[in-house]
Amino acid sequence: MANKQEEDWIQIADEFYQRTNFPNVIGAIDGKHIRMVKPQHSGSSFYNYKKYFLCVLMTWTDADYKFVSIDVGAFGTSSDSEIFKSSNMSKRLIANQLDIPDGRHLPNDENGRVIPFYVVGDEAFGLSSKILRPNAKRNLNYTKRIFNYRHTRARRIVECTFGILANKWRIFYRPIDVNIDFCVQIIKACCILHNYVRVKDGIQIQDTFYECPLSNFRTRNNMSGVTNNISELNVRQYLSSYFVTPHSSISI
Repeated sequence: MANKQEEDWIQIADEFYQRTNFPNVIGAIDGKHIRMVKPQHSGSSFYNYKKYFLCVLMTWTDADYKFVSIDVGAFGTSSDSEIFKSSNMSKRLIANQLDIPDGRHLPNDENGRVIPFYVVGDEAFGLSSKILRPNAKRNLNYTKRIFNYRHTRARRIVECTFGILANKWRIFYRPIDVNIDFCVQIIKACCILHNYVRVKDGIQIQDTFYECPLSNFRTRNNMSGVTNNISELNVRQYLSSYFVTPHSSISI
């Protein structure tokens, strides 16, 4: 993970809000399954429930479809949550070693709570003060459905990044037939080149999440100042209420 300053995280959050209307997001996280030919002497370690061999590319992406941090090579039998928890990016995030700002007010909500910055992930990730996940799919009321819809708009950035990566580097369209160490190096190289291409040339992409229908989306302690924390559950509740206010609502 490249070292970033507070202003870099604020810029990422501003870009996420501009693209997805979700405030204070400093990244979207998810794991991508990379198919490969069975490594020698690996047993079933890389064998997945989808019935093929793979390793996992765990990524943290920004709003411009670039990789902020990656972790490559985890067993296909491991869950996304387990892989992320054991990764260096997660350990540095939890230990507050990334120079991430404490928090700020939401747009048009200067008299409300100061909300921390966070990364967004799907329901596979556990509850955390640093990770914002969607509400469970069952028994969703109106405000929770709106929150999940807005959350999906932000989280799908990482899925679009995977699509851009695979479309540019076609090696991901077939099982990679090399030893596991070389496979990891190939994946890392593709991610580095992906960021380089995004910065130098850009990639034309239709942001389809702008048209994500509401009916089909997938699914931190009290706070008086910036230095305090608010639980992930309380952040989710506060954002759910915030998103249905007139100054935060959007057309869907």
